[in-house]
Amino acid sequence: MTQSQFDAALDSWRVWQESPWGRLRYATAEFNLRRRLEPLGDGPLRVLDLAGADGGDALRLLRRGHRVTIVDYSPGMLAAARERAGQDGTEARLDTVEADVFDLPGAVTGSRYDAVLCHNLLQYVDDPAPVVRSAVSLVRRGGVVSVMAINRHATPLGLAVRSLDPAAALDALDRRHMHGETFDTELTLHTAEEIVPLLTGAGCTGIEHCGIRSVQDHITDDTRKHDPDFFAALEALELALTDRHPYPHTAKIFQLLARAGD
Repeated sequence: MTQSQFDAALDSWRVWQESPWGRLRYATAEFNLRRRLEPLGDGPLRVLDLAGADGGDALRLLRRGHRVTIVDYSPGMLAAARERAGQDGTEARLDTVEADVFDLPGAVTGSRYDAVLCHNLLQYVDDPAPVVRSAVSLVRRGGVVSVMAINRHATPLGLAVRSLDPAAALDALDRRHMHGETFDTELTLHTAEEIVPLLTGAGCTGIEHCGIRSVQDHITDDTRKHDPDFFAALEALELALTDRHPYPHTAKIFQLLARAGD
C-alpha cells in the first residue's frame, strides 16, 4: 500500500477511530498494555510505535507521561499525530520518524526501548516473521512487546452472525485474505496461534493472548452502541473478556503481549 493511499484515507480513518468500535479497540489495547507496563517502573518509559499512523495508541501513552517515537512512512499520518499531540499538550514527549518499518534509520535502531508496539501492521504483510523479529530486536531485556492484528478466526463468525451468510462463512474458513474498506486494500489475515511461535523464537517469554472486540462485532444493532450507557456497559464487558479464554480466540482482533529476552 502506498503513502498516498494512507494519506488520502486519513479522514475516513478518523471517523473509524471515533466510532464505538474504534474507541473500544483503543481502550482495550491501552488497558492490556498498561497492565504490562506498570511492573517496569513508575518513571516515564520510552515506547516505539511501529507504523503508528496518526498516534491513536501513542496519544494514550503520552497522556500517561511516557515518551513515544512513532515510525510511519505516511507524512500525512505523522503530521496528524503531531497535531493531535499539540492539541493535547503532549508534543514535547512525541518524536516522529518518517521511514519504512523494514528500513529503519539508525536513530531508531541505535537504541533499545522499554516497549515496542506492532499494532495493525501484520495484516499488510504476507510473512509476519521479519516484522516480529525486528520489533523484538528493538526492546530492552525485560521490556514489553505488543503485537496486534486482525484475527482470521473471527471472519467466518462475523459473516455468519452479522451478515447472516453461512455459505460465505463456510467459504471463509480457509481464506487468508480480505478486503479492507477504510484503506481500500487487500489484507492478510493471521491468527495468534501463528504469531506466538514467532515471538518465542525471537526470545520472548510470558506471552499473553488477549482479544479485542470479543462481543462488539457480534451485536448487529450498531445504532445502540452510540448510546453512552450502553457503550459504557459494553466497554466494561469487553475489558472483562479481553484475557478470559476462550473469548480471545474469536475476538475481531488479537493482541499478544510478551516480555523480551536477550
